[in-house]
Amino acid sequence: MSLRLILVRHAKSSWDDPSEDDHDRPLNPRGREAAPKVGQWLAERGHVPAEVVSSTARRTLETWDRMAPVLGESTVMRRDPGLYHAPAERMLEALNNCAASPVLMLGHNPGIADFALRLLDGPPDPPPFASFPTCATLVADFDAADWTEVEFGTGRMIDFITPKQLVP
Repeated sequence: MSLRLILVRHAKSSWDDPSEDDHDRPLNPRGREAAPKVGQWLAERGHVPAEVVSSTARRTLETWDRMAPVLGESTVMRRDPGLYHAPAERMLEALNNCAASPVLMLGHNPGIADFALRLLDGPPDPPPFASFPTCATLVADFDAADWTEVEFGTGRMIDFITPKQLVP
């Protein structure tokens, strides 16, 4: 059996208000534009989540809100406060607690870039992968019957995209 993960870093966020708490920062215009484009790219490739697990930060939730119309608003959505600036180990723990497949997980750097790299069974080819820029999206498959069986180094990259690679 195979499980699929769609790993998404939140879209570009706003720094307009320096007094605003980091957790509460919204998306900026570029982020509001990028999220639905990435959602459309996922939908066109049949990468539609059955379960979404997201950091509780405003920018991750807004990213999903802008992707959801093309990916299925009836998808089970779980907000996990532990994913806010989580290290790779905490992200794996959250993934191990998922039930459905595909899972779409929304998080933050630097943890999400480290998590993406450590999940795969080999080094990825695309140059932007290492920095995992805003709204970067990895699709990976795992030969496992249950998410509790997924460990670092066991994923196969199926797809990867950044907003800059999507032509308007």
